[in-house]
Amino acid sequence: MPQPAFAGQLPAIGSPAPRLRYVKTDRTEASLADHKGKVVVLLMFPSVDTGVCATETRTFNQKATGLGATVLAVTADLPFALGRFCAAEGITNVETGSDFRHRDADGWGTRIADGPMGGILGRVSFVIDKEGVVRFCEVTPELGSEPNYDAVLNAAKALL
Repeated sequence: MPQPAFAGQLPAIGSPAPRLRYVKTDRTEASLADHKGKVVVLLMFPSVDTGVCATETRTFNQKATGLGATVLAVTADLPFALGRFCAAEGITNVETGSDFRHRDADGWGTRIADGPMGGILGRVSFVIDKEGVVRFCEVTPELGSEPNYDAVLNAAKALL
């Protein structure tokens, strides 16, 4: 399935990262601003309850070991689903967050505009530098495609 149309515009490379607040698995509030001073790999995707999203999260969890950057996965999933998935899969190197309350992903332009997947997030990977500037963005050509892990991680490593 090709990547559906997004409801907004993705931030330009070199622009400040838009605001991003999310709810963690313990239902506490967090934000991208909490990670200022760190390189952040930001993953946005539909749901950890799909095979590709689960694989993406597990793969980044494994590859992020010793990376030195924060890996943050934000979805429209509820914190309960994210917590259940992370506990069952042993996810410790990826912080997960739910966009259900704030819908700040709209400011990132990643929400799918309409159709059967309308309202959830598309599969987009970003790398944000220590000053909070977007330095990398990859939109997968198909919603069911995994990201280019090496490209994302190499972009993060170049900023460390």
